[in-house]
Amino acid sequence: DEMREFKDEMREFKDEMREFKDEMRAFKDEMREFKEENRRQTRAMNRQWGDLANKLGTLVEDLVYPSLPRIVAETLGREVIRCVPRLKQRLPDGRVKEFDAVAVTADLVGLNSTKATLISADVDRFVADIAAFREFLPEYGTLPVVGILATLAVDESVLNYAEKVGFLVLAVGDEVMEVKNRPGFEPKRW
Repeated sequence: DEMREFKDEMREFKDEMREFKDEMRAFKDEMREFKEENRRQTRAMNRQWGDLANKLGTLVEDLVYPSLPRIVAETLGREVIRCVPRLKQRLPDGRVKEFDAVAVTADLVGLNSTKATLISADVDRFVADIAAFREFLPEYGTLPVVGILATLAVDESVLNYAEKVGFLVLAVGDEVMEVKNRPGFEPKRW
């Protein structure tokens, strides 16, 4: 009787273990589905954040572009004869570069770089962009280039640094975009 009782208990234990294994398998399947859904949602969210960041960037560019002819006229005393937003150029070797905006006058080029948030590293990168501008648009090679950095709002330390390097700095003001450099500042001709 004890052996039979023991066998019955063992059978019950085996059944319980089989149920437990089935439950664990179902749990693992649910966790796998949960993880995959979480990955899909994370990828979708990252895409949406990327799209939002791009839209913010182009929104700021769209605020800056219409103000460039006025700002070039007011600060540099030049009439803009051609102003092009998002100018994309491709070199024969396949390299591609996009410039946020280019304002051309009879005797100089205003090259704009727009950032939603302007940081000191953007100032440094813009120096390289000016060199690239000469390579990608050699037709303007004889004209001096005035660098114009634009942003929504500019931190004073970044403004001071950009000014020291020789760039005009624009940020949102009373007339959509306005010059933030100190009075009498003369931008460098590159």
